[in-house]
Amino acid sequence: MTTTADTPSPLDEARLAEALALAESAIGVSEPNPRVGCILGRADGTLLGLGATQRAGQAHAEVVALRDAASRGHDPRGATAWVTLEPCAHHGRTPPCCDALIAAGVARVVIALRDPFEQVDGRGIERLRAAGIAVALLDPASGLAMAARELNIGFLSRMVRRRPWLRMKIAASLDGRTALENGASQWITGPAARADGHAWRKRAGAVLTGIGTVLEDDPRLDVRDVPTVVQPQRVVVDSRLQTPPGARILQPPGRVWLYAADGAGAGRSALEAGGGVDLRLLPAPLGKVDLAAMLDDLAERGINELHVEAGHKLNASLLRAGLVDELLVYLAPRLIGLGREMATFGPLTELGQALAFRFVDIGLVGDDLRVRARPPGRGAF
Repeated sequence: MTTTADTPSPLDEARLAEALALAESAIGVSEPNPRVGCILGRADGTLLGLGATQRAGQAHAEVVALRDAASRGHDPRGATAWVTLEPCAHHGRTPPCCDALIAAGVARVVIALRDPFEQVDGRGIERLRAAGIAVALLDPASGLAMAARELNIGFLSRMVRRRPWLRMKIAASLDGRTALENGASQWITGPAARADGHAWRKRAGAVLTGIGTVLEDDPRLDVRDVPTVVQPQRVVVDSRLQTPPGARILQPPGRVWLYAADGAGAGRSALEAGGGVDLRLLPAPLGKVDLAAMLDDLAERGINELHVEAGHKLNASLLRAGLVDELLVYLAPRLIGLGREMATFGPLTELGQALAFRFVDIGLVGDDLRVRARPPGRGAF
């Protein structure tokens, strides 16, 4: 379905910016649904109501804004709704949001970004227009539309590519070492960088690591350094089922999704008897879990953003397979010399074989440098 972009007014831009701020409050709340914000108001600047997407199965942003307007004693008839993503046109866990806006008598809807979900994808816009509501859709190249896209990059990835957005987090020294030769790594970066890393964990629907990290570091992989409503799903790649039944990652909150190679048997009964494990066996043509198949399965299970905190071997496997969408690297201002690498692959025979990335964000976090980089063209949904 085709829709045309519209030129927003200054009020439209201001309200959409406010709606984006509301949508950010849905981080760590709305998974697997997209993060959406909505503001109801009038052309004279009067604010009627506002809302953000709640937990899955609860109200979406548009309905929350309508309820907020009602609680303030405001009538939304003839009002404008500014929303960061196209209102849904299907009945999932909740009724269609476009129907709620139509029933409320809203006169105009301004949308930052079209929803590519196959049951929406322009249908929400068409249904609103069919009801006589004026609809304005931003140019997808505009700053506000791009900000809305970035906020929901995982959801868009799952809808368009049927695969989560894979963000690989690495903490390293200035010379690219993630640990000493003996494996000691706590702490290379400072407390501000560690808290920032937990904020990125919070963004993700799932946090993934490999069996090597489980055996060496015994991590919990939950969100602790920043407040969150919902803990991300924890995932372990363990091709040969070596995870100890007493590993901290198997303890609450929630069950752990463990991916093993098809045919792996040893240790299965002990893990399942211990509880807290959801075991998936996947094809293993080379004796290891098919990582692409794992990502496909995670998408089927509703994971939008996958946050990877693993060792140099799993990092290298994901990079070699071209499955990494974004690097989130914290560089500490110190030199280690000999030690563990970010990812172990190669050796390459020429520089043209190097994996290419482009920087998308660079800045200081405490005393450390945070670098975000993506493969060229990645994220252009």
